Amino acid sequence: MAQDGHDNSSEITRRDFVGNAAKGATALAVAAPLVAGAASSGLPSRPLGKTGADVSVLCLGGWHIGYAASQDEAAAIKVMHAAIDEGVTFFDNSWDYHDGGSELVMGKALASGGRRDKVFLMTKGCERDYQGAKRCIDESLKRLQTDYLDLWQFHEIIYENDPDWVFERDGIRAAVEAKEAGKIRHIGFTGHRDPRVHKRMLDKPFDWETVQMPINMMDAHFRSFREHIVPLCVERGAGVIGMKSLGGGVIPGRAGISADTCIRYALSQPISSLVVGITSMDELLQNVATARAFSPMAQAEQGALLAGVREVAGDGRFELYKTTQRMDGPYHVKQHGFEIS
Repeated sequence: MAQDGHDNSSEITRRDFVGNAAKGATALAVAAPLVAGAASSGLPSRPLGKTGADVSVLCLGGWHIGYAASQDEAAAIKVMHAAIDEGVTFFDNSWDYHDGGSELVMGKALASGGRRDKVFLMTKGCERDYQGAKRCIDESLKRLQTDYLDLWQFHEIIYENDPDWVFERDGIRAAVEAKEAGKIRHIGFTGHRDPRVHKRMLDKPFDWETVQMPINMMDAHFRSFREHIVPLCVERGAGVIGMKSLGGGVIPGRAGISADTCIRYALSQPISSLVVGITSMDELLQNVATARAFSPMAQAEQGALLAGVREVAGDGRFELYKTTQRMDGPYHVKQHGFEIS
């Protein structure tokens, strides 16, 4: 794979992420344990842009729950059931997570007790062409054991030519036809590399309903999605879905900023929901407690936080997913002709 000028020993991969996320969970301090009956209070919700839907402020990450299921499927299903009971009713997934394993186990979790009807279900597709996008949608529906998806997004729009591929190769037509057929309700896209690529996608002749992107305090100083893309989405009514609030799992461990502060900062931005990595019941309860106790971070507090990380954030060391391929999905790396190291 092409070198990018970074010391590979300092990079993290998706495999490394699990260990870093565990450190972040340890750093997450909550004011008080959940009390009996707290589940009935649910979580705060926010409008998802112009979709007309309200979603929980936390979204359960599909990659992480798929990893948890690879270790203990029954435990992962219990976590998903508990998430719904606690009010985390926005579920994330992707066609390629764990070679489809994440969708399969989530489908099992949602198949009983009327749980599918309680969840706003999102998944993502990796193909850019018409037939490939159709295949992604149909296979996701089958794995997730549902006849419709609340939200389907083009996954990892991260390379400069991805926006052109989606339109020149007609992947967008497959998504529109699926929406017209009732297979999906809303269409968006995701990416973590560069706000310029997001801008290219936003400028295509399509009225995007959602856009997913990194939201964290380091982002403010390096290829900032918060500065360059969030205002455009707000202006156009596209729901903003945040991710990587811990910088891919490294901010708590390497910068000494608690995961609670990271999540609170992200939720203080004009986003609809924040995708969080949950691999255990303890992590679920910690994240739920943080969301229930959330109060917006004042501008002065945000300013002090951003000033404190300016020197270390400006070179992207905490956001290597913006500068390397090490955190790109393997499917997309091969799709663009790169070798997987």
